Amino acid sequence: MQEIYAGGPNGAGSGTSRIDFIRSTYTYLAGAMIAFVALSSVLHMAGFGLGMLKMLSAGKFMWLAFMGGFMIVGWLATRMADNAESNQKQLIGLGIYVLAEGVMFSPLFALASKVAPGAIGAAALITLLLVGGLTWTAFTVKTNFSFLGGILRVGGMVAIGAIIASVIFGFSLGIWFSALMVVFAGAAVLYDTSKIIHDYPTDRPAGAALHLFASIALMLWYVLRILISLATDD
Repeated sequence: MQEIYAGGPNGAGSGTSRIDFIRSTYTYLAGAMIAFVALSSVLHMAGFGLGMLKMLSAGKFMWLAFMGGFMIVGWLATRMADNAESNQKQLIGLGIYVLAEGVMFSPLFALASKVAPGAIGAAALITLLLVGGLTWTAFTVKTNFSFLGGILRVGGMVAIGAIIASVIFGFSLGIWFSALMVVFAGAAVLYDTSKIIHDYPTDRPAGAALHLFASIALMLWYVLRILISLATDD
């Protein structure tokens, strides 16, 4: 096992072995997920999500501004985690991203609590099961899934374009778009996990954890949207 994950040319950085890097990455990922749950609970109890729902309902361009702000903050946090030399700065980038995700999810969690009680827990369980299965696949097969990178970049641009168009022109993307985005997020989890196993620089575990956390959060978002859609259609 130690030999399989030994750092190669792409993994060289601080001299950390690949297996130690993987352990550190998943430790940071677990910490990020716990922090996200705690932050989301605090925001929900404070009524922040309901306030965000009211603000976003004031106009269709409010949602675009909200999403744009999240994307900018997420990009800056990712840049920090990927490029900072010190582990402390990488962790700050991860922390900023977790904070941004907590704010981003707050209106969706508030909506789910109103129209689909129990959906949040169900979505979390479904997401964990899917991520667990994808992680097992990445660790047990010999395939390097780095080839998914180009597909994900193109798919991501198409998805963003579709979301922006739906907001501007006022049409609903529907449950099938959410289902496709769950598949997209699953491919992203597989890609990120494969990079952690094979390619990611071993001196950047916080950056690796950020990328994987982002993919898991994306999956949770669209799984929850599917459950909300099913509940409101009944």
